[in-house]
Amino acid sequence: MSQRPSRHHTHPQQANPQQGWVDTPDGAPDRLAAKVAALRRPQAYPGEVRTVEALETHMSWVFLTRTRAYKLKKPVRTPLLDYTSCEARRHGCEQERALNQRLAASVYLGVTPLVESSWGIHIGGEGATVDWLVEMRRLADPLMLDACIERGEVRPDDVAQVAAKLCGFYADAHPAPTDAATYLASITSDIEAKQSSLAQPHYGLARREVARAAQNLLAGVDAHRAELEARADRIVDAHGDLRPEHVCLEFEPVIIDRLEFDRSLRLLDPASELAFLAMECRRMGAGWIADELFATYRRLTDDAVSEALFGVYGAYHALVRAAIAAWHLDDDALDDSERHRRRARRYFGLIDQLS
Repeated sequence: MSQRPSRHHTHPQQANPQQGWVDTPDGAPDRLAAKVAALRRPQAYPGEVRTVEALETHMSWVFLTRTRAYKLKKPVRTPLLDYTSCEARRHGCEQERALNQRLAASVYLGVTPLVESSWGIHIGGEGATVDWLVEMRRLADPLMLDACIERGEVRPDDVAQVAAKLCGFYADAHPAPTDAATYLASITSDIEAKQSSLAQPHYGLARREVARAAQNLLAGVDAHRAELEARADRIVDAHGDLRPEHVCLEFEPVIIDRLEFDRSLRLLDPASELAFLAMECRRMGAGWIADELFATYRRLTDDAVSEALFGVYGAYHALVRAAIAAWHLDDDALDDSERHRRRARRYFGLIDQLS
């Protein structure tokens, strides 16, 4: 499939998403179930649709036809968002489409109504609007960066094109500088918070391993304090969730799923965001991609970020991802807890390598 939905949107300052689920309105689960059931039927779609694939995440349902992907946001309220009203979900859909125009204009086609008429619930046409969906062009699975990495088919030119697109995006992004002390304190306090969270006994992770990873990272932050403080005025409104599964290596690369529900979660140093993508590529066994990403960034921006700082940023995001992996264990519906523990430990290993 493509437009493969992520289980969590993440950011260094984001709280445990499992703890963030507050409530849903009375009757909302039943109404959502009726919409999902309807959208599993090809007859609910305009044009000739023969098959539909339905995929559930914590935040949404995604429905895939041969040429389109439709995203239906769930009616949930969390500390980060409130999608309990139809109007709020419409606004969220419009915000998602607008935010993704810079990096994926050809993918995000519009916001379309879900309506109910005498012959049921369907997309568009006559009837009362009961919800809204983001309509997207379906991307080819084999062209997603994570799939290309798994097949060993990523070329240096592919990475350079992705980096060049991101450089242009960052150059035009809205600046959001902060002061040096605040920036450094936010990083160190978040590392300490993640260490405390990961050390909770029910996650089954060795406290010594967690402490080592966090302390190695804090030592790296301290060693590069001056360079980190100098980055405080480079913060921009960035992508917010730049992972390989969100990059499609078409003739002109597109980058999807920019985080939409809280602008503060997108405020990042471009070097930090690139280090996040590079770290995830390294985790998948393609560490060479980092060198191409960073070299292209330096060449096109004249921003002389040190290798060491890229490493510290990458290690920081690895700690965040370790926490996200562990937080999956709070999901009562989880059917493979050991897989998430292994992933968390893999991120600990990356912290040791990068910091």
